[in-house]
Amino acid sequence: MNTGIPPLDILLTKGQYVFAFDFGRYLIAASVTFSIVWLLRRTALRQRKIQTREATPADMRREFLQSMQSAIVYTVGAAFLIWGSQNGIFKRFDGSFGIGTDLLILAAIIIAHDAYFYWAHRFMHHPKLFKHFHYAHHRSITPTPWAAYSFAIPEAVVMFMFVPIWQFFVPTPGWVMFAWLNFQIIRNAMGHAGFEFFPRWWLATPLTSWINTTVHHDLHHHGGFNTNYGLYFTWWDKWMGTEHPKYHAKFAEVVNRGKEDAPLPEAIHA
Repeated sequence: MNTGIPPLDILLTKGQYVFAFDFGRYLIAASVTFSIVWLLRRTALRQRKIQTREATPADMRREFLQSMQSAIVYTVGAAFLIWGSQNGIFKRFDGSFGIGTDLLILAAIIIAHDAYFYWAHRFMHHPKLFKHFHYAHHRSITPTPWAAYSFAIPEAVVMFMFVPIWQFFVPTPGWVMFAWLNFQIIRNAMGHAGFEFFPRWWLATPLTSWINTTVHHDLHHHGGFNTNYGLYFTWWDKWMGTEHPKYHAKFAEVVNRGKEDAPLPEAIHA
């Protein structure tokens, strides 16, 4: 069937494959993370569950359905992205610049996406925009990995727009985009896991303290609404004064549960 509208034709012929890929990434990342948390909660590490509140089956069902909705939005957006790539609007690159350059591009896209996410996320917290863009996501007070893509349609559009903006300016090898897309969804699922995975010394050394933990984003959902906007790193929150003032203390409290006699990470660092 040819409608004469190229993006729609692409959607009709390739949409099911794009949806399967994108929603499949989400399903794998969310289900694996959920399963790991389920297993760890049956070990000595169970006290690393951040909140005492439990997410309900209704919470998880809502997160799953909203994530499916977001994947549909991404599929529609991808049809326009493919059409734009075919017509030279976006920089399409199927080869490689060499492993060194490719890795630099991968690092650049991660850093750029973190900056985009911080400012877009903070923008959607504006009182005049929050209800329409971000409220649906914040219905998850105790988030689970299923909340990774749990967005209202306007927020899903904002989240998708990073890709065409990036590809308008930067020719990016396919494997680099693939690696970033999978890194992004894995970190997103971890951020909503409600369980701290990182070791207790994580915030005590400059080698790792700038990398977000699960506690960092969990505080944003429960107890720190206007703080901790970052996705991968703490840079922007520190620079802009939006890091939760009790972030380090909360992280230490979570990772030291059951270890009252052990020194806190700050003491180790000192």
